[in-house]
Amino acid sequence: MRLRACVALLTILSACATSEQSRGAQRDRGQRIANLQRAAALPWMDGGRCVVREASHPWPVLVERCYGALDHDRLEFHDTKGRCAVASAGAAAVGVGLCVLAAPELVVGAVVVLGVVVVAAAIKDALDAYELRHGSHEEAGAAGGAKVATREGEAERKPELEPAPAGQDWRPPLPPGAEDSTRRARCEPVPVPHSGGDAAHDACADRFPPNRYPGMDVLVGGIRFDALQVGSRVLWEIKTHRFETYSSYVQDQEIAKEVRQLKAEREAAAACGYAFVVGVSTQTHKDALVDAVPALDVVVTGCAR
Repeated sequence: MRLRACVALLTILSACATSEQSRGAQRDRGQRIANLQRAAALPWMDGGRCVVREASHPWPVLVERCYGALDHDRLEFHDTKGRCAVASAGAAAVGVGLCVLAAPELVVGAVVVLGVVVVAAAIKDALDAYELRHGSHEEAGAAGGAKVATREGEAERKPELEPAPAGQDWRPPLPPGAEDSTRRARCEPVPVPHSGGDAAHDACADRFPPNRYPGMDVLVGGIRFDALQVGSRVLWEIKTHRFETYSSYVQDQEIAKEVRQLKAEREAAAACGYAFVVGVSTQTHKDALVDAVPALDVVVTGCAR
């Protein structure tokens, strides 16, 4: 009996250790992805290699180790809250920049980037690799990003999987405060180059909202949107194909595909506190979408093909 009790105790202790290791690994993944997404909005002269190497450390440590790799000619630092007053007294500008950039919460106007930022190659590769390994919506959402949505011209999405049996999709809870910080990092807009390779489409996305990041799509919540509207929290999906020239059958198939895409994008935008608008070239296209989803906000852009 004593031997059996010892075995049972060891089993319980092993399970607890495994659970703690799982939570620790999840926190590390969330921190790494949050750091990569935050660093993606900054200009790096080394292609982002230092960031990828140090991404598993807390953000202040990453900034301290990689500060020298930033393109300082394109950055302005402003101690808008006076938090770095002590550090700035008698210190070089580099000290102020480190202090401002290393802050846990990025204050609006504290860091100003001159020009358009293209995500550094090493950072983009690391984020893309993470999405390939963690493609499910739940896992990516917990660690900092859902699978990037496709838009017209890109490969269609895979059919949604059947729900997993009860209990099989459970994950250990995040520690207090970690979920909020992960969500904030996931919802921070990250500009990335337009991916469609369609000049007319991209020109419409830049001009009509108008786009806060001309020449760029924007990642919010791990979803790729065509534009973030200047001066407001509104994300846009732009459609420019000649919908009215399709046969009735093709129109029905196209609307069914678009509705799946747009509902997912609208949910991701809403989860991060953004409004969502769809821009289409013709009234016919708008009418078809509104008939399918009356609550969808659809605008006729008039953009020509």
